[in-house]
Amino acid sequence: MVKQTAGRDSLGEFAPKFAELNDDVLFGQVWSREDKLSLKTRSIVTITALISKGIVDSSLQYHLMTAKKNGVTKEEMAEILTHLAFYAGWPNAWAAFGMAKDVYADEDAEATTEHGGFFGLGEPNTAYAQYFVGNSYLKPLTNPKETVFIANVTFEPGCRNNWHIHHAKSGGGQLLVCVDGEGWYQEEGKPAQSLQPGDVITIPAGVKHWHGAKKDSWFSHLAVECPGEETSNEWLEKVEDEAYNAL
Repeated sequence: MVKQTAGRDSLGEFAPKFAELNDDVLFGQVWSREDKLSLKTRSIVTITALISKGIVDSSLQYHLMTAKKNGVTKEEMAEILTHLAFYAGWPNAWAAFGMAKDVYADEDAEATTEHGGFFGLGEPNTAYAQYFVGNSYLKPLTNPKETVFIANVTFEPGCRNNWHIHHAKSGGGQLLVCVDGEGWYQEEGKPAQSLQPGDVITIPAGVKHWHGAKKDSWFSHLAVECPGEETSNEWLEKVEDEAYNAL
């Protein structure tokens, strides 16, 4: 937890004891007990209490921002507020939604401007979505009819493609050039390899493998299709959550 000073900043001279209790006890001791209750859960409990009491002022906005920092996603926040509406009152939920929309408003902009590395995010990879767990994005960089095909592939946190094999009668295979974030690459029968910008992976034809982002990081790599004769791609089973989460 970041050390809280709001109490002393606002009430230090007028009510020093209250300021101490706010900064040192509530935020310094209670919120810091992460071994008892995670920061994310504490944020959800706090938001629930404030909205239930009809407190939809700057204090709620602060805790909405804190909840976002503590890992409450936009989708989770929308579901939390929808659930609360039935117990805390419809008007309170409407007021909270107004604040939450402002707090999470920058997420879509961030997704399109801050990820993908130097080459940019591209468009949602809908054509191959059935072969991915999670959301991915594709930005072609070359025309495959004119030269070697290169594309920037970006994975949201937790996203990975299915096990697959690049087939070829001769040549073929793929190169991965990591350009942003952190990810994983794994060949069948071998440990997963951690990937960072600058890493280069050579994937020969006929090797079963998968690649994608780490749980807590976006990840982008250039995918280079190596020339070959009678090349094709075989998509296989997905990488199960249990195996992936164990990495």
